[in-house]
Amino acid sequence: MLAILGLVLFALLIGNVQRYLQSTTFRLEEWRVRRADTEKWMRRRLLPPSLRDSVRSYGQYKWDATRGVDEEALLKDLPVELRRNVKRHLCLNLLRRVPLLENMDDRTLDAICERLKPSFYTESTFLLKQGNPVEEMHFIIRGHLECITVSGDHLGYLDVCHIKSGDTCGDELLKWALMPQSGAVFPPSLWTVQAMSEVEAFSIGAEDLKFVTAHFRTMHSKKLRKNRKFYSLSWRTWAARFIQATWRRHKGIKAPKPCSIKQPPGVLMF
Repeated sequence: MLAILGLVLFALLIGNVQRYLQSTTFRLEEWRVRRADTEKWMRRRLLPPSLRDSVRSYGQYKWDATRGVDEEALLKDLPVELRRNVKRHLCLNLLRRVPLLENMDDRTLDAICERLKPSFYTESTFLLKQGNPVEEMHFIIRGHLECITVSGDHLGYLDVCHIKSGDTCGDELLKWALMPQSGAVFPPSLWTVQAMSEVEAFSIGAEDLKFVTAHFRTMHSKKLRKNRKFYSLSWRTWAARFIQATWRRHKGIKAPKPCSIKQPPGVLMF
């Protein structure tokens, strides 16, 4: 009896493995066909070699990250409550690690989770460019990014900083969404943000962020406004400049005057 039961379980295991391999093989074949179609399209459109390499790199990276599974399409087919629970499982822990959203209540975090979409960026890709409209806010899951800004004043300050997992970029969109009469014009980015490695993120669009800020009053709390200032790249950069300028003024006042050496008559000083 035990031998028969073992054979049945073994047969079930073999069947499951076979179905898994068939599914993986099918998705891999789909990806190969799509890649071949992409190559034909790039040749027909006469894309330069650099752009072709970028398209290939993105396709390979997305396959490695998702194994051909269209996560958004899969979630759309689920009932609303089940989809909300899955999104909560995928995104909630990430949002709780974001300093900007610390002490935010679960209802508001659930509303943000429900509207997040996965995003993938290859190395050297620009997520934002200074002066261009910000259409999405990004919550970084994995990877490193470089942020550069050049001030428009006469001094022409160049500021560089780096962000990583748990950080955000595109915070200008949150300030825009919190304004009662923000209108349809998106805010300009204050930073140029470029991926220094392969980057995986969750992103929320302007209209979805506007919906959350309009329906959940905790997004207008004093605590969030304080966090938004404290963790804002622009605010921290301004503070660093102010401290540097104050220190330079202090050193200029306190530094002893250089001693003047008088040249004795008839002696050449080199």
